[in-house]
Amino acid sequence: MVAASQPLAAQAGLEMLQRGGNAIDAAIAAAAALTVVEPTSNGIGGDAFALVWSQGKLHGLNASGPAPAKLSIESLRQAGFDAMPKTGFAPVTVPGAPAAWASLAEKFGRLPLAQSLEPAIRYAEEGFPISPVVGSYWRGAAQHYGGLLKGPEFAEWFRTFAPDGIGPSIGDIQKLPDHARTLQAIAETNAESFYRGKLAEAIDGFSRRFAGFLRLEDLAAYRPEWVEPIRIDYRGYDVWELPPNGSGLTALLALNILKGFEFAERDTADTLHLQLEAMKLAYADGKAYIADAGAMSVSAAELLSDAYARERRGLIGREAMAPGPGKPRRGGTVYLCTADREGNMVSFIQSNYMGFGSGLVVPGTGIALHNRGCGFSLDPADDNVLQPGKRPYHTIIPGFLGKNGAPVGPFGVMGGFMQPQGHVQVVMNAIDFGLNPQAALDAPRWQWLEGKTVEFEHATPRHLFDQLVRRGHDARWGRSAGAFGRGQMIWRTDAGVLVGGTEPRTDGHIAAW
Repeated sequence: MVAASQPLAAQAGLEMLQRGGNAIDAAIAAAAALTVVEPTSNGIGGDAFALVWSQGKLHGLNASGPAPAKLSIESLRQAGFDAMPKTGFAPVTVPGAPAAWASLAEKFGRLPLAQSLEPAIRYAEEGFPISPVVGSYWRGAAQHYGGLLKGPEFAEWFRTFAPDGIGPSIGDIQKLPDHARTLQAIAETNAESFYRGKLAEAIDGFSRRFAGFLRLEDLAAYRPEWVEPIRIDYRGYDVWELPPNGSGLTALLALNILKGFEFAERDTADTLHLQLEAMKLAYADGKAYIADAGAMSVSAAELLSDAYARERRGLIGREAMAPGPGKPRRGGTVYLCTADREGNMVSFIQSNYMGFGSGLVVPGTGIALHNRGCGFSLDPADDNVLQPGKRPYHTIIPGFLGKNGAPVGPFGVMGGFMQPQGHVQVVMNAIDFGLNPQAALDAPRWQWLEGKTVEFEHATPRHLFDQLVRRGHDARWGRSAGAFGRGQMIWRTDAGVLVGGTEPRTDGHIAAW
């Protein structure tokens, strides 16, 4: 089974399973295809993370990239910046997605990387129809960038994605020949070209031409990192996330607080209030402590201790509080999950951040460079302060559920700072309230923004909204469903049957064979 945010990507993964590949090959194929058919949310120049259940164990892959050696607070100031910009070369860190594909294929895959990338190359060469949600975001990005990106370094973005200035319409057939050539080079060299070959030289040359910070040496030195996932016990289930620099710790912090309460029903003001207050406390800690693992002043284990959870839980009263972390930002990400007959399962997430990312596309390659450096702080007192060679606080997080030492399955909800909030809601929907994977994803969501400000989807009952206002929450109705994240989920039953759920807020699809 393959669950992804775009039907052609799910079919790409299924094609690998039908060719004799496993869940890892399927995940690679779907991820590569998404850089073509959903470039509004991810790209070849982005980062990736994965949780892989294989051979009786959960493995974690951190394929986020560090700041270039030339990128520092001082170099930013010399370039005229007093804050981290969202576009241009300043927020560009080393992209990790191609290395993630190669590393997954080498460690767990059954098929060569070249075969897993075939569908993505085919879609890019022959063309693919623009699906509804992708088309909407593509048009929105063209309009946004049209008023924002003015320098010559941004010309390639428009040539690649919106040569007419407005982008493709829903239902149009779109070809991306530059993507096809780049993916072919990655396929033929096991991603070496991207980091130590001709593609790396093209990235380096583009950066040098416009006084960017990324260099060939940064790319050549990059390797993704296999890490030990972190977990908590939540009502008899293992909830797994990747350790920092990702923000999966935030989801676990919130769930660790919430497991001290009893929840009889989902749709009550008490339930929503407790969820929101726990989420605020978790984000306050996440903002203060999450950084590249070696730079954290407090460990994940200390933050996830039962004693600390009790301490934080005791701060929750009947009225809304304002713990005071920074403003969450919305982002652009794709999440997918896969499972095969052998028991392998993959939870995979990939992103350019803030839609298309930095607004930069390496000429002739289709490589849209991400802007993940926006996650850094420029305050020297922060754990997450910008330093050369350091990875930033990262929003994208894959999740995984287990029970009694066995896998239940992968899950994830993409969407910038919505992601830990989506994880908490989906986990509770399934475990506390007994919803199946599809119902767990379908249920109305909330999103804490800052202070006492929270947004709710319009499907939330009005009487609950009004009760939360009376408790001091600055409650608002969300403007679009896309702001509340887009997720996927696969569970394996005790009988070995795969049960999938796909996101109604996107062009989601489950392909099964």
